[in-house]
Amino acid sequence: MTATRVFIHGLESTRQGTKGIYFRERYPEMIIEDYLGSLEARLEKLEAVLRGKDKLILVGSSYGGLMAAIFACRHPEKVRRLILLAPAINLEEFKPYAGQVLSIPVHLYHGRQDDVVPPGEVRPVADAVFSDLTYHFVEDDHSLHETFLGMPWEELLKE
Repeated sequence: MTATRVFIHGLESTRQGTKGIYFRERYPEMIIEDYLGSLEARLEKLEAVLRGKDKLILVGSSYGGLMAAIFACRHPEKVRRLILLAPAINLEEFKPYAGQVLSIPVHLYHGRQDDVVPPGEVRPVADAVFSDLTYHFVEDDHSLHETFLGMPWEELLKE
């Protein structure tokens, strides 16, 4: 069975954002939905969308990174890999999961100039929760627009 690729957008984005369009054009089988409302409402939708699926490769951007990380903490057996783009795991909502240790491979990309989700607040949380973490600290801001297109997506999303 092949992996299921999923992109989860950030708080103020949609599936029609730059990253969503990029993935839809290059990976037409990728699950790309809109998530609205509170974190719990967004997570409920994510749970419904992914019900019955496994071997998940989750790509989460900012608030979507928070959602992907929470989903992985709740269902580690379903997740094959996480790719987190400036994930908002520094927020209070992630604290209930911060005591877990996940052995899922995680690639985390974070811009040094990110003034929305400070890298200095994310790194210690990521180091504590993800035991198989590859941290990519890049010269970019929160959106990762300078970095995103040049990322090794074929490798990151391979089955």
